[in-house]
Amino acid sequence: MNSVHRLSRLPMNSCKTLIRATLSCLDFRAGIPNSTTRRHFPVYLSARPGLRIKSPNSFSISRSFGSLATAITSEISDSTEEFVAQSVELETPQDLCKDRVEELLSKNKDDVANLMKMERRVGNGDESNGEERRKRWFPYLDKCKAEDAYLSSSEVLEAVDPFIMDPRKEKFRNAVNNRSYSVCLVVEGLSDFGNVSAAFRSADALGIQSVHVVSFDSSRRYRDNRHVSMGAEKWLDIELWNSISECFEVLKARGYRIATTHLGVESVSVYDVDWSCPTAIVVGNELNGISKEALELSDLHCSIPMRGMVDSFNVSVAAGLLMHHAVCDRTSRMGCHGDLAEDERQILLAEFYLRHNKNSTRIANEYSRRKLAMQSKL
Repeated sequence: MNSVHRLSRLPMNSCKTLIRATLSCLDFRAGIPNSTTRRHFPVYLSARPGLRIKSPNSFSISRSFGSLATAITSEISDSTEEFVAQSVELETPQDLCKDRVEELLSKNKDDVANLMKMERRVGNGDESNGEERRKRWFPYLDKCKAEDAYLSSSEVLEAVDPFIMDPRKEKFRNAVNNRSYSVCLVVEGLSDFGNVSAAFRSADALGIQSVHVVSFDSSRRYRDNRHVSMGAEKWLDIELWNSISECFEVLKARGYRIATTHLGVESVSVYDVDWSCPTAIVVGNELNGISKEALELSDLHCSIPMRGMVDSFNVSVAAGLLMHHAVCDRTSRMGCHGDLAEDERQILLAEFYLRHNKNSTRIANEYSRRKLAMQSKL
């Protein structure tokens, strides 16, 4: 049965009926133990009159039969029916969920802090002096609260490692080796969460771990966007600020130079900036750009040279270009972008293990309970 069935504007029940009828007509090889009959159907669907969508992959239905009695049937099981329905159903507007970034930044702001599992430093790097003070900002301590005890990063890795697949662990290690806190991103007053999400995705892809969001207007309604960030927010350190002055004060205490994106007579080209120095890249509102307060408080203004008729990029594109050039410049000057020390890489790897899924935290808690039980016996 090689003809292509075009299912145009048919309700789902009609699709199922047609599939059942097709299955009943298949040439089953009866009497051969464990034989399998497989048919492939390229499916064409129509979401609305005049628009026809072809599924990227033809779906297949496989059934194994051990005897003639079980082979000859015109019904398909509920599980198979459910699979087929999932294969041919079009996504409806009701199925589209709001981006996780919007939920984090506008509705469940406490969840932003909950994303970070290892204990974080209380100060901003200016609380210690001399040799104790780090040259670069690193936010995490080597401990994680689990039940009534603390686990070190090595203990977290020991507890969770057996429950993560090797390819995933390798991806974590590669990401950690290419991570840096020496460049961070600040988005000031963006009114479209799609732009925030896209900036987050670029930061994660380029190995920039720290991003900061200065609120615009919490009462404003934002346009929906469907997972533009592709889950990048799960792996980033996100900090929320109510004012640009508060944000800049903390960043400067952590040793960052503030570089705002602004096209003016005092602006320098991004190609002339030494990005090996710890720098916070600040991008502004889609309509008004960087605020006057941010310009006054920043250490330098930089711009991307424009070669065309327009004089600006979309804000998320500009953020991506700036971060990409910063990473390339750091790589050319230092040999690599990732600059975490060995102990910092281990701590961040433990952080990623704990963020992997909810079970990781439960496993760490169980490990902590066993640890306390052994200590009590001793």
